[in-house]
Amino acid sequence: MPAAAAHRSRVSGHNGETPRHRRSVGPQRRLPLIIATALFIENMDSTAISTSLPQIAAELGTEAVALKLALTTYMLALAVFIPVSGWVADRFGARNIFIGAIAVFLLGSLGCAASNGLGQLVAARFVQGVGGAMMVPVGRLVLLRSVEKSELVRALSWLTVPAMLGPILGPVLGGAITTYAHWRWIFLVNIPMGLLGMWLAWRYVPLLREPVAALDWRGFLLSAGGLALAMFGLSAVGRGLVPGAAIAACILAGAGLMAGYWRHARRHPHPLLGLDLLRVPTFRVGVLGGSLFRIGIGATPFLLPLMLQLGFGLNPLQSGLVTFTSTAGAMFMKFVAPAVLKRAGFRPVLVWNGLLASLLLCGFGLFRADTPYWLMVAVLLASGCFRSLQFTSLNAIAYAEIGQDRMSQASSLAAMAQQVSLALGVTIGGYALSLAGRLTGQVDGAPINFTFAFLTVGLISALSTLQMRRLAPDAGAEMAGHAQAGREVAEPKVEARPQA
Repeated sequence: MPAAAAHRSRVSGHNGETPRHRRSVGPQRRLPLIIATALFIENMDSTAISTSLPQIAAELGTEAVALKLALTTYMLALAVFIPVSGWVADRFGARNIFIGAIAVFLLGSLGCAASNGLGQLVAARFVQGVGGAMMVPVGRLVLLRSVEKSELVRALSWLTVPAMLGPILGPVLGGAITTYAHWRWIFLVNIPMGLLGMWLAWRYVPLLREPVAALDWRGFLLSAGGLALAMFGLSAVGRGLVPGAAIAACILAGAGLMAGYWRHARRHPHPLLGLDLLRVPTFRVGVLGGSLFRIGIGATPFLLPLMLQLGFGLNPLQSGLVTFTSTAGAMFMKFVAPAVLKRAGFRPVLVWNGLLASLLLCGFGLFRADTPYWLMVAVLLASGCFRSLQFTSLNAIAYAEIGQDRMSQASSLAAMAQQVSLALGVTIGGYALSLAGRLTGQVDGAPINFTFAFLTVGLISALSTLQMRRLAPDAGAEMAGHAQAGREVAEPKVEARPQA
C-alpha cells in the first residue's frame, strides 16, 4: 500500500472502521486543540496543587516537603502505566481509550477533593496518574499518526498553546482558591473542561486502531515493578519516613527488575517497550538528553512555590501571580518556535537554548525576599521562553526518524522517560533542599537552602547539552523546514518489528 494510502487508512481506522465524523477531523488545528484539553486539565491540576502545598500540608497535619509524595506518586503512576498505553490504544482504539482516560482522571480528582489525610490524597493522586498515563500519551499518539512530519512542529505548537493555559491559570487560580476559599476546590475546577474534552473526543477524534501482537505481560510486570520500587525508594530518601535498609532494598530490587526487563526485551519478538529504538540517533537524544533536562525543570513547580511562601512569606495568591509569568513566557515562545527552528535548525537550538534555560534555572536560587518583583518576573519570563523552546524541539526531534509502524512504541517509551525524569526532578529537588538544611543548620524555608537546591537541579539540566551536541548538523531538517523539496519522510534506522 502506498504511504499516503496507508496514512489515510490509519486516520480513518483499522479494517475500514471510519469514525462517524471523519470529515470534521482537522489534523493541523482542530485535533491538536481537542487533545490539548487533556493537557490543560493535567497541567492546571499539577501547578495549582504545587502553589497550595503549604496550606494542604497544614490541614493534613504533615510537612510541606513531605507532600512531594503526592507529586511523585502521580508521576509514578504515569511511569508505570504509560508503557502499556500504546498497546491499549492500538488494541481498543485511540478514541475509546482517550475518553476513558479522561474519565479516570476526573474520578481521581474527586477523590483528591474528598481526601482527609496524606494517605487518601496519595491514593487519589495515583488514580489520577492512571488516567493521565493513558490520557496524554494516547492523545499525542493520535497527533503523531494524523499529521505529516513536515507539519509536526506547527501541530505541536497548536497542541501546547492552549495546554499552557493550565500552568498559567493554575498558580493564580490555586492561590486564589486557597487564599479566599478552600484548597479542595482546586481538584474540582477541571471537571467541566474534562467533560468538554470527552465530548469533543467522541465527536472528532479518529478511532486509529492498529493490528497488535499479544500483550507482553512479563515485560509489563518487570517494567512496572522495577519503576515502582526504584521510584518509591528514591522518593523516600532523606525524609526519615522509611528505614534506610528498606529504601536501599527498594532501589536495588527496582534496578534488578529493570535490568531483567532489558534482558527480556532483547529476546522477546514483540516487547512492550522497544529499547532498540534508542539506536535511532534523534530518538536517543530526544529521550536521554531530554530526560536530563526535564530532571531540573521537573523540580521547579515543587521548589519555587515553597521558596516564595516558606522563604519569602508570600501568600498563595501572591506566589501564583509571580510563578505564572514563567508559563506566560512559554506560551509566547510556542508561537515563534517553528520560525526559530526553521532559521537555526534543531542542533544549535537544543545545545545553546538548553544551556541558557539551565543557567536561568540556577538563577532562581539567587532570589531573596528583597529581590524586586519586576526582576523575578523578568527572569521567570525569560526562563519560560527558553524552556518552552527546548521542550518543543525535544518533542519534535524524537520522532524525526521514527516510522508510523513503530510510533506507538516510540510514543510510549518517550512518555515514560519524560515522567520518570520529572518525578526524579521532584525527588532530587526535595532531597537537595533537605540536605542543604542539614548542612547549613537552617530550616527548610531558609533561602540559602533553595540556592543549593536550584543549583543542583540546574546543573543536572545543563548536562543534557552533552547529548544534544551529538546530533548531526542536519538532524530534523524536514521538521525544521530545511528539507529539500520532494524529500521523503525519514525512515527509522532500526528494523521495524511486525506488530502482529
